[in-house]
Amino acid sequence: MPDIELLERQLTARVHASAQPSEVLRAPEIRQLYAQIRTLDASQRAEFGARVNALKLSIEQAIAARQAELDYVELPPIDVTAPMDVNAALPALLPAEQGSQHPLTREIARISEIFGRMGFVTEQSREIDDQYHMFESLNFPKGHPARDDYDTFMTVETDREQEPLIAPAHTSTMQNRTLVKYRDQLERGEAIAAIVPDRVFRNEDLDARHEHTFYQVEGIYVARGVHAGMLVATLKKFLEEYYGRQLEVRVNPFYFPFTEPSFEFALSCPFCEHGCNVCSQSKWIELLGCGMIHPNVLRAADIDPEVYTGFAFGCGIDRLVMMKYGIEDVRHFESAKLDFLRQF
Repeated sequence: MPDIELLERQLTARVHASAQPSEVLRAPEIRQLYAQIRTLDASQRAEFGARVNALKLSIEQAIAARQAELDYVELPPIDVTAPMDVNAALPALLPAEQGSQHPLTREIARISEIFGRMGFVTEQSREIDDQYHMFESLNFPKGHPARDDYDTFMTVETDREQEPLIAPAHTSTMQNRTLVKYRDQLERGEAIAAIVPDRVFRNEDLDARHEHTFYQVEGIYVARGVHAGMLVATLKKFLEEYYGRQLEVRVNPFYFPFTEPSFEFALSCPFCEHGCNVCSQSKWIELLGCGMIHPNVLRAADIDPEVYTGFAFGCGIDRLVMMKYGIEDVRHFESAKLDFLRQF
């Protein structure tokens, strides 16, 4: 008679050492035990069979314990807010031919290049700002109803005056800072000429023409003897350079607290002669707001409006690009859809 207890210890040891413990159940020693049952006297079969079944049950329990041990892997916790290099190695860089600049990035560089040749420096905006630069420095006093037109995102954090910080709704938040930064140039007889192309945020109902996050370019020019004709000529030259064709322009009276007089600037449709979907069959496109910088805005930057004058303008970059490439939905820019981005 085989020593079943010894065999059990041997098979159990084999289970603990195996990476595939279930294979031990197919061991020839177990098959031989079951085959031996048929050779025994009837009086011995029941007892021997019970011992063999007990052996198999013991091995199955050992296999289950070993499998649980193999399945358990102790991993360090992952901080899902951490940069990926904390949790894993940096991925290999994708081949350059599989990527390209985002169309907005490319067009912002083009806009900056055109204005750079016209003598304008490029400044960057901020993604969180205070209400002084968003409103008060731009002639929006506290309680002014025009503040409500901007649908501004506000944070629970506050500034020194306990006013909520904001996500800028226009790049004009940089106007005061830019005037202060370059005002010494005025005393040297040099103009202040700067643009600020950057991201802005508004609480908009999203549709094909409205996004809560979009890009805007702000421009200012201050010197002695600046007048509205210089504003119109500057914008006309920029748009003709950007769209690569001669354009007609017109200005209509409008209201902005930070300019006086203020205008809506329209250009003849660069895509048609007699009306199309882009211009809603009117042959004109109202594109941006502009005007002569309000004296109060100059005073807020410690610039004497009796000596210096200037103009300012603000234009949605997304809309410029949509018109240039015939893009029908502004939401494509933030969608991360490769079939859209690969067109550029």
